[in-house]
Amino acid sequence: MIKTEQLNENSYCVGKIDDRDVPFHRLILKKGTTYNSYLLKTNKPTVIDTVDMMFGKAYIDNLSELINLEDIKYIVINHTEPDHSGALGSLAMRAKDATIVCTEPAVYELKEMYRLQNRNFLVVKDGDKLDIGGKTLLFKITPYLHTKETMITYCIEDKTLFSCDIFSTHVAVKDYFNDTCGFDITEDFISYYNAIMKPHRSYVRIMLDSIKDLDIKMICPSHGFIIRKDVDKFIKIYDDLSQTKNNNKKVVIVYTTIRQNTKKIAEMFKDLISNNNIEVLLFNADKDSSDEIIKAIENSDCTLFGTSTRYGDMVGNMEVLLKLLQNKDLKGILAGAFGSFGWSGEGIELIQEYLNKTNMTVLNTSSIIKSTGMNDVEFPVRIRFSIGDEEADKIRRAAYYIVDLLLS
Repeated sequence: MIKTEQLNENSYCVGKIDDRDVPFHRLILKKGTTYNSYLLKTNKPTVIDTVDMMFGKAYIDNLSELINLEDIKYIVINHTEPDHSGALGSLAMRAKDATIVCTEPAVYELKEMYRLQNRNFLVVKDGDKLDIGGKTLLFKITPYLHTKETMITYCIEDKTLFSCDIFSTHVAVKDYFNDTCGFDITEDFISYYNAIMKPHRSYVRIMLDSIKDLDIKMICPSHGFIIRKDVDKFIKIYDDLSQTKNNNKKVVIVYTTIRQNTKKIAEMFKDLISNNNIEVLLFNADKDSSDEIIKAIENSDCTLFGTSTRYGDMVGNMEVLLKLLQNKDLKGILAGAFGSFGWSGEGIELIQEYLNKTNMTVLNTSSIIKSTGMNDVEFPVRIRFSIGDEEADKIRRAAYYIVDLLLS
């Protein structure tokens, strides 16, 4: 069912209610879900997000009853996944002059997904504003909630946050608003957080800091209930669930290095992880006692192993140490490989092979994609030569992933 609901003056929810058992991220949503799209009928009419592609025709037909699609000036896409952007191709064909508003990483994805190579895009950065004729939109970049290109949109005059996947619920609502639906949505709200946002705890903290100064009177997410009562309560739930609790987690980082590049990676991992109240022990396998390192590994919750690569091999005592671990019982300990290289980086892959022979839980890109949908976290972490901005971001994403696993 397509349902239209007025939010504020000249603002409407025009989404799709999907009351099936919905397949979603390898889950079955027994309560169904909604795909919430929003229309702001200002002097420069603006659509914020669309619906799942399978409901594109019904969505376009409904939207056409509210506005001449050719009058639409902006289409804001907070997130490129097809449950948000799925009807963009159909809408763009009819809203021929509309500018598509999104983050820089989203441009390529939207062009390729919907053949929009010749359309006009407006790339926004964190804190950018857009006058849509009677209302002003403020954009906040929220990467990895839950993919790299994601942002959220705040309407300043209406004090309304269009929050994308954040603050959503998976329920095929009969009444969109949390204060008139007839029951407490808190359980469904928390269930959604645990299923979708929990693996991204570190980025939830960043998002909460980003919106703390906004005066939010209504939250309009991409799925489920629109929150207009107890807004602060639901924001606080995210705050509470994403807090770093007291913990006894321990991480060990062991490395060997040639020109200090791998050492710098190890130190960056140490700083990022320890900032979350996790104890981190750092060892140089060429200088510290193997017995001391092995004892620390056996008592750790996660151990990272790093090496430089020279002539297609690991360097220093790393291989000796890895051989000593082969017959140890290390079940339940997370393990990951990292390192710097100049040509092929075989040493890093050799660490991975050794780790796969242990009974440790070895981090790898394939399992991360399958379990979280995150395709921006890579293990092993491979840094060519030294750490630049892109390389630092890669290390940061990997460190946050480890922290979120340990604290979940």
